[in-house]
Amino acid sequence: MIKSLAQLLIREELLQPSDGVVVGVSGGADSMALLHLLLAINETDDWNLKIHVAHLNHQLRGTEADEDAALVAATCDRLSLPCTIDQRDIAKLAKEDSIGVEEIGRRERYTFFERVCLQTGSKVVAVGHHADDNAETILHRILRGTGLRGLAGIPFGRPLAPQSSIRLIRPLLNQTREALLEYLANEGITFREDRTNASNEPMRNRIRNTILPLVEAEVNPQVRDALIRLSSQARWLEEFLSETVGRTFDTLIIARTDQTLTLNADAMSRKSRIVQTELIRLAFTSFGMGEQDLAFSNLVAALDLVADPTSGRQTQFPGGMTVEKRYHQLIFSLPTSEPREAIAAEIAVHLPGTTLLPVRCLEIACSIDDVTSDDIPRLRRGVSPLEEYVDFGAVHAPLVVRSRRPGERFFPLGAPGTKKLSDFLADEKVSPQERERVAVLCDQLGPIWVIGHRIDDRVKLTGLTRRVLHLRAKPLERQPQR
Repeated sequence: MIKSLAQLLIREELLQPSDGVVVGVSGGADSMALLHLLLAINETDDWNLKIHVAHLNHQLRGTEADEDAALVAATCDRLSLPCTIDQRDIAKLAKEDSIGVEEIGRRERYTFFERVCLQTGSKVVAVGHHADDNAETILHRILRGTGLRGLAGIPFGRPLAPQSSIRLIRPLLNQTREALLEYLANEGITFREDRTNASNEPMRNRIRNTILPLVEAEVNPQVRDALIRLSSQARWLEEFLSETVGRTFDTLIIARTDQTLTLNADAMSRKSRIVQTELIRLAFTSFGMGEQDLAFSNLVAALDLVADPTSGRQTQFPGGMTVEKRYHQLIFSLPTSEPREAIAAEIAVHLPGTTLLPVRCLEIACSIDDVTSDDIPRLRRGVSPLEEYVDFGAVHAPLVVRSRRPGERFFPLGAPGTKKLSDFLADEKVSPQERERVAVLCDQLGPIWVIGHRIDDRVKLTGLTRRVLHLRAKPLERQPQR
């Protein structure tokens, strides 16, 4: 199992030797097996993974949840592993946000994982989903009604969140739960059972405890293997479509701003219907919209527009988006009360030095200074919203200034997790008109300073900071009209 897992990590490009990885460990069988298998891999072929354990107590099972956290802490202590343990009142949050407990739990868990990654410098989160989880997910989607994309099941890896540079990986998807339990028994590894798994709520539990065993007993004893084979073939098709559509999409773009996207409808109409569908999906998600919000009926309505020679017809997409057929063009438009400016080109920032930002009537000065730990408290206090100090060691040069991008996220200093830039600016009471003119200073990993508002948590000063990047933005004097 250890050898095959190491091969899978390389084949699927999930991890490389010496990578930093945050391992989500609940204390249950799956995550405990994942942790110990990664440790075993570390003992072979000089993998040298830098493992950091993360555990979030959802406070849903009283003392049992506390005991889960205690087991994780004790395991990390025995193995001399760094560990971050935190808790959230998931039931309270679900009530406040009117969201299901399962969904809010997943949201808070992934936000927590992202924060731990940013704090530890890791770019990967590993979780313990296995082959049985994948089979249950595929059957669940079939019963609810799914397309080809849903049949692909759980991917081995994906971005932790839209626009995030951190990846979520699932190295155990080729392993059955039975094989993992056998491994734990052979190695004498302790784990805890979550008694809520024996319940038939939610639907996923009914599929696991009742429906799949019934199908195995009365229809097909190998139903889990059959579902996994279906998943593999759907994933291969999805990969082929993704490559094809990705190459085609850019050739169809006629015009683009952060408010609208115009595609060549005539050229689209000559593609196969499945390729057209994926092009429409890609156009929608390119605005940072959630793919899960897009229904099959939306896709069919847009396909009908592409095929219809009539100009001026339109259909509504989720999020207030309008899709309109205008002569030979298919135009995707976001709702707005004011016209937005086109996305500004990136402006390279001199490091060190001063850079003019004439469109925004600003200049930004950058200097690099050596500091001691005694200097940090004074520098953290700052002087004004237009001046910041960040940890130069956490900055990945070169730097650029640009506008925010649709759906872009960052981790505002002092916040509990990442936020969409648009949501952050709304919370800061920045008017819709001014949001489009906000300048964002970015390194190669993304935003480090929303100028005049907040820096990103990953570049904050710490007790270990020894070189600071001093950032100063200054309004340019407007020249008098002649």
